[in-house]
Amino acid sequence: MTMSDRREALVLAAAANAAFDGWTMTAIRAGARDCGIPAAEVPDLLPGGETELLVAFSEWADRQMLAHLGQLPMEAMKIRDRIAAAVRARIDVLAPYREAVRRGAAVLSLPHMAPTGARLVWRTVDAVWYAAGDRSTDASWYTRRALLAGVYSSTLVYWMNDRSPGHAESWAFLDRRIADVMRIPRLRQQAESLLKRLPDPRRFLRAGPNHRGRRFLGR
Repeated sequence: MTMSDRREALVLAAAANAAFDGWTMTAIRAGARDCGIPAAEVPDLLPGGETELLVAFSEWADRQMLAHLGQLPMEAMKIRDRIAAAVRARIDVLAPYREAVRRGAAVLSLPHMAPTGARLVWRTVDAVWYAAGDRSTDASWYTRRALLAGVYSSTLVYWMNDRSPGHAESWAFLDRRIADVMRIPRLRQQAESLLKRLPDPRRFLRAGPNHRGRRFLGR
């Protein structure tokens, strides 16, 4: 096994133990024992300890998601279907580690770990959008990823507590969230169209001294 293979084996074994021991050095040492890695090698494979374990596990899940998407006819799919498939694939990868994921989410919500958690989510949604074909370089690059971060994070939280067969309720929740996000451009267009038909609000500010609207201006 290469060092990269040994590191991945350690990460997955430690993640399995994190369901019981949390994302701790205890889980890492137990994982090393489970996959036959000498304790002396652990510092070389995970020099960053518990934090590096969380980061490495998230990166592994991203790679697994992308590998799955590579087997799908993404070019023939609508954009919303590509996004749904990607989010579902990313969460499906986590299924054997659900309790560990729950405990990991609690760790990443701590104030000193929040920047790491945000960075990991951002990497995931960036990978999703890139796999979906997004090559934007303007402000929409940020908007799309920010919106998807909300969709992915809320779906993950829902999934962690979902006991429905095949996680059907989680996927229905995901579809609803994506539908909400897809409506945003249309809602903005509708709002702009409506505003064009309304009277110019500045004319109310030009009302005479007896106009009751002046009370709302503090006069």
